Amino acid sequence: MTETATMSISQLHELVEAIFRRAGLNAVQAVALTNVIVAGERDGCKSHGIYRIEGALRTVKAGKAKPDAIPAIAPQASSGIVTVQGNGGFANPAFELGVPLLAQSAHASGIAALVVNDVVHFSALWSEVEALTGQGLAAIVMCPSYAAVAPAGGSKPLLGTNPFAFGWPRGDKPPYVFDFATSMVARGEIELHRRAGKQLPEGWAIDAHGAPTTDPDEALAGAMLPFGGHKGSAIGTMIELLAGVMIGDLTSPEVLDYLGTTTLSPVHGELIIAMSPKAFSAGRPGDPFARAEALFDAIIGGGARLPSERRFIARAKSESEGITLASAELEQLSRLHDKGLDAVS
Repeated sequence: MTETATMSISQLHELVEAIFRRAGLNAVQAVALTNVIVAGERDGCKSHGIYRIEGALRTVKAGKAKPDAIPAIAPQASSGIVTVQGNGGFANPAFELGVPLLAQSAHASGIAALVVNDVVHFSALWSEVEALTGQGLAAIVMCPSYAAVAPAGGSKPLLGTNPFAFGWPRGDKPPYVFDFATSMVARGEIELHRRAGKQLPEGWAIDAHGAPTTDPDEALAGAMLPFGGHKGSAIGTMIELLAGVMIGDLTSPEVLDYLGTTTLSPVHGELIIAMSPKAFSAGRPGDPFARAEALFDAIIGGGARLPSERRFIARAKSESEGITLASAELEQLSRLHDKGLDAVS
């Protein structure tokens, strides 16, 4: 039987932050990374929780992420576009720096965008969406990755997993949020299957020769597949254009060329669009938030559930009962804490 231990959210936060500080990250980088990793564990998203620490440290050790980076807000070229230069650090502190100005601009103008350039990305996007829904704004967040997904009909990796997230504010209720890779699953899910010695479901990936495979090792050496065939492929391509080409940052093939491997966290940019439902619906009948609730009630009334519902349930449980980790996870955290960058190859 696998032994487990439970710790409070604050205890896990303290431990994860100490790991990053031990590895040489400054406070700006360490705290922001800890926030999103602990949020992943808190919400039961194992593929974006403490599992991600090792990859982040490996990227620092390889010299592809600057542990002492300080993000900076760039001069505004447009009143509706906020740009943050990540200066080679992780995306999370750059996002946190830009959010207040983004929200202010979106409330003032109805819509605004945040462009984050030159950052290392490894985390889920729902935490960023929720930072904006918490301020009464609807939000769309997207970014490329590195070439790991074959376009529909293709046999070689070209697109990234290209996550895409959306959020709608709901007052005192958890927001309506979805966050998904435009591949069949996030790459981390395949890695977790590999570590557990489990085969993949059919339709997730192809091997290096373009043949369907359920073997995680062959999938990681080959390519993942887009969700929904040509539809997911088209959305993934849109993200390459909007969150890569349009913001003057790297596309997924360019990221892979730069890194030379998929074992490190990808280096690219990110696009966040914030919108005020009140501003968009001004002068029209009905309250946008009340009308949205009627839609959500109809969805639930028909027997369906809203996306992220399970995540919010897991969050409430973690907040009241703490976060339970397996012995292997605790051993990993202890090793990373004790050895710092020496713990990763």
